[in-house]
This record gives sequence, C-alpha cells and structure tokens, in this order.
Amino acid sequence: MSVASTLPLIRRPLAEGWRVRPNGGPAQVADAWIPAVVPGVVHLDLLRAGLIPDPYLDDNESALAWIGLVDWTYEGSFALESEEQAADRHELVFDGLDTVATVTVNGRVIAEVANQHRSYRLDVTDLLTTGDNTVTVAFRSPVRYADAQSVALGARPRPYPSPFNALRKSACSFGWDWGIATYSSGIWREVRLESWSDARLSDVRVHATPDGTDGTVRVAVEIERASALPLDLTVQVAGTVQTVPIAASETSAEIEVRVSDVERWWPAGHGAQPLYDVEIALLDDGTALDSATRRVGFRDLRWDTTADASGTPFTLFVNDRPIYVKGVNWIPDDAFPSRVDRDRYRTRLEQAKAANLNLVRVWGGGIYESEDFYDLADELGLLVWQDFLFACAAYAEEDPLRAEIEAEARENVARLAHRASLALLTGNNENTWGYEDWGWKTLLDGKSWGAHYYYELFPAIIDELAPHVPYAPGSPFSPGAGWDGRQQTGPHPNDEAHGTMHLWEQWNRRDWPTYRDHRPRFVAEFGWQGPPTWSTLTRSISDDPITPDSPGMIVHQKAADGNAKLGSGLVAHYPIPDDIETWHWAMQLNQANAVGFALDWFRSLAPHNAGAIVWQLNDCWPVTSWAAIDGDGREKPLLFAIKNAFDPRVVTVQPSGDGLEAVLHNDTDDTWSDSLSLRRIGFDGTVHASVEVAVSIAPRESTRVAIPDAVATPGDASAELIVADVSGARGLWWFAEPRDSALAEPRLTAEVERVADGGHLVTVTAGALVRDLTLLVDRLSPDARVDRGLVTLLPGERAVFRIDGVAELDAATVLGPLVARSGNQLVGGR
Repeated sequence: MSVASTLPLIRRPLAEGWRVRPNGGPAQVADAWIPAVVPGVVHLDLLRAGLIPDPYLDDNESALAWIGLVDWTYEGSFALESEEQAADRHELVFDGLDTVATVTVNGRVIAEVANQHRSYRLDVTDLLTTGDNTVTVAFRSPVRYADAQSVALGARPRPYPSPFNALRKSACSFGWDWGIATYSSGIWREVRLESWSDARLSDVRVHATPDGTDGTVRVAVEIERASALPLDLTVQVAGTVQTVPIAASETSAEIEVRVSDVERWWPAGHGAQPLYDVEIALLDDGTALDSATRRVGFRDLRWDTTADASGTPFTLFVNDRPIYVKGVNWIPDDAFPSRVDRDRYRTRLEQAKAANLNLVRVWGGGIYESEDFYDLADELGLLVWQDFLFACAAYAEEDPLRAEIEAEARENVARLAHRASLALLTGNNENTWGYEDWGWKTLLDGKSWGAHYYYELFPAIIDELAPHVPYAPGSPFSPGAGWDGRQQTGPHPNDEAHGTMHLWEQWNRRDWPTYRDHRPRFVAEFGWQGPPTWSTLTRSISDDPITPDSPGMIVHQKAADGNAKLGSGLVAHYPIPDDIETWHWAMQLNQANAVGFALDWFRSLAPHNAGAIVWQLNDCWPVTSWAAIDGDGREKPLLFAIKNAFDPRVVTVQPSGDGLEAVLHNDTDDTWSDSLSLRRIGFDGTVHASVEVAVSIAPRESTRVAIPDAVATPGDASAELIVADVSGARGLWWFAEPRDSALAEPRLTAEVERVADGGHLVTVTAGALVRDLTLLVDRLSPDARVDRGLVTLLPGERAVFRIDGVAELDAATVLGPLVARSGNQLVGGR
C-alpha cells in the first residue's frame, strides 16, 4: 500500500498573508494594496489601515457608500507543505465569499461565484506548484451587480430602493429599517486548503431520536473517491461503536447505532441539555482517511397544527410536552458578521437565556449563522427557528437565482439538521403575506415571486435530506394554505385564528393597548422602538446639541417616520419631554411597557396562544430600533420587560367581559399552590378593598380568578391601582394612564453593599409609590450592568438590585436623577 493511500485528509486554514486593493475609489486608496484579515471584509481592512472612519459613527455611512460601488481584489499565496505534496487531491475550500467574485489560482480562473450563503469547494490539484501558489479573489461591486441582475431578471417588489432580492447576499447589508447599508465585499468566512487521497466524506447527515430510555443515531454519508478501494465507516456514540463495510464501487453508506440509557435534551426552563458526540470515521484498513464529529441531543419535537374549534393552533411539543414559546427574533449581531466570535455569541445568547427566553428565530434577511451560534444554542437549550434567507420581497424563480437557491438550501439543511436546538425551518419572512396584501400581484404582472421555493423546492429538499425537521412555508403562515400554480389557497397567511401571525399595526398606526384586540394562536413578530442606551447613543453620535431630530439622530433612526411614531406612541401614556435625556428615558420606558403589555396579554391567552416571539433581541450597530440589546451589547429596559413577562410563574390582571380577572400561568414542573391576594390600593398605600383566594395551578397550566367588583371598581381612578400578589409574583392594574394619574415624588432611599466578587447590592426603599423604577447603570460606567428593572414599589417597599462593572458606588450616585429613573419623573414626580 502506498503512502498516499493511507494519507488522512489534511485541512490547512489559509488565514495569513492576504492583501486587498480597490479598482478605483477615493485617491487615498485607489489601486493601493492594503493588508487584509481573512475571514473579514474590506471595510474592516480599510478601518484597520486608518483609511476610513468608523462606519458606525455619525453619518459616516453615507460617506463610505463608495465602497459598495467599487470592485475589490484579494490576493494571497501559499506553498504546499511536505505532507500535503503526497496527497492525490488538493481542493481550495471557501466557507463563505461575499458575494460576486472570480477566483483565480496561479493565473487560471477556477470559479465564478455569486452567493454569500453557501460554500465552494474548488479542485486545484492540477494547478498547484511546489513553490508559491497565488490565489486571487476578485469581487465585483455588489451594488452594480444587483442593479444589473434586477434588470436581467426583471424588477420585483421590495421595501427599499436597492434590489437586494436580485442576488444571494444578506438582504440587510443593503440597509434595513434598523440597519446600516454596508454593501460589503470580502472573504467573510474561513478559506482553507484540503489535501487528501483515495476518499473523503463529502456529506455527513446525522439524526438522533429517543426511544424510551434508549436512543438511536442514524448516520448517512456521501463519499468522494479518488480511487476504488474497499472502505469501512465507523460511528461511535457514548462508548457504543458500529462499523459497516463500503464496497469499492459505493459512494454512500448508512449506519444506525443504538445507545442505552440516554438522557433527554430539553429546552431552557424544561430540563437539562445533555449532548452526545457522534464520531464518524472513514477507514482504509484501519487508518482514518477522513473524520467528522456531530453533537446531538435526544429529543422528540413537533408542532401541533390540528384544527380545533377556534381555528388552527401552532403549538410546540418537545418530548411530548407542550412548550409555551418565549421567543425573540435575531438579526446579524454586527453589520460585519465576521467580527462576531464565539465569545460574543455566548454573551448575547446568555443574555437571552437570562431573560427567560427559550427560542431564537434567525430572521430571513440576515445570514445562516456560524457553527458557534448553533453550538451554543444546543448547549443553552435555546430552540432555533431558522428562516431560509428571503425577506419582505419577491424573488425570481429563474436562473441564475434558482440554481443558487437550491445549492444553498441543500447545504444548509444538511448542515443544521442534526441540531437538538433546531425547532423549525421556515421558507421566508413575510413574502407569502406580502404577495397577498402589499400590491405585489399588480406589480409582478405575472412574473414569478418565490412560490416555487416556499411550496415546492424547500419541502422537497427537507423531505430528502432531513424529513425529521419541521417546516413552514413562511412567517407568518396559516397551516392549510398552499399554492395551486396560480394563487395561494387556504386561509390568509396572517390570519390570527390560524398558525403564526405578525402584529405591526400597533407600532405603525395604532397604539399598544390595542394588542388586546387580537387573540392570536402564535405571534412570530411584534415590537416597539426605543433608542439605545445613553452610552451607546453618545458614543456613536456627536451632535451638539443632541436632539431627537438632530442630524446624527436621524441617520441612526432608519424606520420610516420613526421619530413621529415614537412620539405618537408615547403621548397617550406620558407627555413628550422637552429635554433629550428625559425624552430618551421616556421612549425606552414606553418601548418596554408596550412589549411587556403585549406579552402579558398573549401569555394570558394560553393555551389558545402557544407563544410569542419579540422583534427583536439585538442590533447590528448603534441605532434607535426595536432591539432589547443595543448595538454595543448593552441591555435596554426592554430586556427587563421580556424577562418579567416570561418569568416561569406570573400573574397579570386582564379584562374579562365587563370585569377584570387575575390570570396565573405556571410554567414549571411543580404545582403552584398558595393564596392569591387581590387589593385595590391608593397611591398613598391605603388598602381600599381586598380579598384572598386560594389557588392551585398544575404544572405548565394556567388559571383565572375573577376579581370582585369591590376590588375592581376604583374610587379615584387617578390615584388607585389593583395589586395581585402570590408567592412573590405580582400583577398590576392601573385605572388611568400615567399622564392622567397622581404619581408624585417617590422619595427613594438606598443602601449600597459591596460584595466579595466586586459587585454591589443596592437596596432601594420607596417612601411613596414608584412606577417602573429602573437603574440606567451605563450612566455610572459604560461597562456597568444591572440584573433587574421596571420595578414598581408601593410605599415602604424595597427592592434589591445587583450592579456589576462599577468600581465604587454610593447611595447618592445611584439615586441620581439620570440613573434612578421611573415613570414618576415623566409626570412631574422627581
């Protein structure tokens, strides 16, 4: 047997020695070679070289728009190492190219590519020399290419001027109503040389299923061969090993391994997340030619869409347990995603889990995230709803898009299907809805719009490669809907009685109390805007003075009529402040109140409502947006509203007919038994009426308690509220809007205690009623964090806040009027 025949596959990252230059551009960069970091994009190379200002500051976005209009060429080189020279095959592998490029090796063109959302494997065996080998990747301007393709394919409806739907590039890189337009180009994911002999694993698909206390792992592989040799496939899981022979003529194999006494994987809040390594090896006479590892969890997962008397539910079951979905939408965490490493993913996803979330929806206008994202979701128990990458636009079904879309779908279905966290694949974001309601049919005038992908191609690919993965054609989507080749059939895509819905009328045209006009089965998108934290705002905008409508603020507000909607959405609840700092707090508070109000309502409808997914968790740059965590990673008050509303045990007060009721939801494994206290209390602390009710709520169930008229009827609506207390959970009912209420000076006092690990415990006592007390700790230090917010205290009550990231702290500082914020401050209370 030759040396080459037993040579294991060698993977060598090609990350060093790259440079990039533009074909044109401003004089300071034109035709100059610039050191390049790979993975990365040209913006980051220019920024490191000091050739451009930070795109995230002030109006640098428009000053840097030229980058997307220029062609860019990357160049790198490598020499074959001695062990690589013995291999039969050499392949250049790009995990991601952004986006339209010509790849050349030693002067020979080897590929023309135009898809950010897939990888490329290019055979360079006959092109390499024993000396230096030069690789060039020449990128075309994405703006000019998209414009040309829009003409070639025919213009199709979209919400923004740039035709992002004419090429396979992250839609939001052309800008969105929360996002900066970067029009980036670059080798944005790893590039490497793979050298091998005889055979390699070209595809590995793994599926783990529980069976009682045991589990089964099914592995299917595809093999690329350079020679005809009999091989063996070995799979090892939890100490159990199985091997099957592969004849010299075969290029695929399957194997099944049964594992005893496996532990079930559960979503966050429902149990542990045990994961098992599946180790796959392709052997030649006992020597591994190639290998792969997949981490799996043993769980059953399905969505129940069986019609009932109220329509069609969309209820998630994991291990035969109904899971109330507490979700959040995810966008790329940076406008330059190559900057997002595993630590940053971990920070963001741990913030989500700490806010009592159990599902993250990866929105269809961004990217398929890196393996780190899905690894961490598996580990943290955060379910992943993954959109295919189509958003808010009509897409051509003709080539070259058609072939590219099939290639990217096949690759990413196979890549993600083994994930324990993967709960749903969805065909698009809002396209099936847009086709019905946004005037597309007239504009399309018979042209294709994407139905083939959503109703035919994607289901077929999933059925072939991953039949265990649930699929929905769109979000929103009504089960039972379809496409007959001419029109969509069945219920309207955004019908609240069926499946999933998006609720945007409240933000766009109505006010947030009207969320109660809806009884949705499942809400996949809704949200309210608010500015970033003060530290993030003032770092990114240098306006002097800063006002809601100063130039930098407008640049960092991408929503159409965004500031007008902020104002109209506030004025029914609080007066619009005159000074920017109070305006900033008012808008953050109203954002939190709007979303918290909606979540309380949706959850009170359970099990009729089976979940809600807030738009959105994160930002990709510093901006006024719907996010709960801003572009610098700081938590806005909204995150505390989500955390409070998604607490495992909650009580809220809701309207019921002509009266009120307390709704208790127990999302734990234990029965919740206690006494429910219902009180009508004056703002001065006087109890005007009260009743005690014994309650017992079964695990994962809800109960409703009618509130007697004596408690539910106010004597003075402006100065009274209902307080529902049980086991430390509290629900509130305000009889009047804050602006019409008697909120006054809360007379706060504080005690500060430094703890051993360097943090501080701050105990705040209210001398009078304080509404939505929140400590804006970034005012103390840009690195500070606090563990809770939006705390309402009755006179004499106290709350403990933990603050980290501040070296020294005293009571006077933490109670400063710009740090200790409340609703009282917005209606005259200090």
